[in-house]
Amino acid sequence: MKLIVGLGNPGLRYQYTKHNIGFRVIDALHEKTQHNRQISRHIQTSVCKSLVMQTTWHDTSVILAKPMTYMNNSGVAVAALVNRFEVPLSQLCVVYDDVHLDIGVLRIRQKGSDGGQKGMKSIIHRLGTNEFPRLRIGIGEPVGNMVDYVLTEFSEAEEIEIEPTIHRAVDAVEAFVTDDILTVMNRFNRREPVGK
Repeated sequence: MKLIVGLGNPGLRYQYTKHNIGFRVIDALHEKTQHNRQISRHIQTSVCKSLVMQTTWHDTSVILAKPMTYMNNSGVAVAALVNRFEVPLSQLCVVYDDVHLDIGVLRIRQKGSDGGQKGMKSIIHRLGTNEFPRLRIGIGEPVGNMVDYVLTEFSEAEEIEIEPTIHRAVDAVEAFVTDDILTVMNRFNRREPVGK
C-alpha cells in the first residue's frame, strides 16, 4: 500500500495559493485516476481529518489524501492516516511546496529535515522521524514576508511553469507507486525545460 499526502490549507480562500501546490497535485492525481477505467476507486470525504480517495493503481493499493487540519497541523492528519491504514513509512510520500527551490523544480528524497516548512515540521514531530519519502515542489524564494508570499497565488507567468510542473509531479508519484525510490529520484531530480 502507498499513501500519498499533499499538503495545503482547506477552503476556497487558499485554493490556488503557493502553499497549496500539494493539494493541486493530489487533485491532478485524482483526475488522472478518474479518467482511467482500469483503476478501481472508492472516495471517502472524511477520514482521519482528511479528504481521502482509496484506489488500486498498477495493482497497488493507493491512498490519496489532503489533510483538512490546515498546514501547520498537518502531522495530526498524517500520523492518523499512517496508523489507521498501517502504512510503512517507506511507502508514504508527502508532496509539498518548497521556497528553497526555484519554480518548476522537483526534488524527491528518501528522508530529510523540514527545511523550515511548518507542515513538514508538524509531520516529523508527530511521526517521530524524518525518514520517509517526500516530493518537494519549488515555488521560488519569497519577496518580502514569508507568510504573505506563500499565501498568494502564482502570477500568470509563474503558472506557465507550475502547470507542467504539476504534471511532472503526477508522473513522479506514479513512478513512486510502480518503482523503487532510487529510480524515481534518478528520473525526476532534474529540471525540465519549460514546454517539455
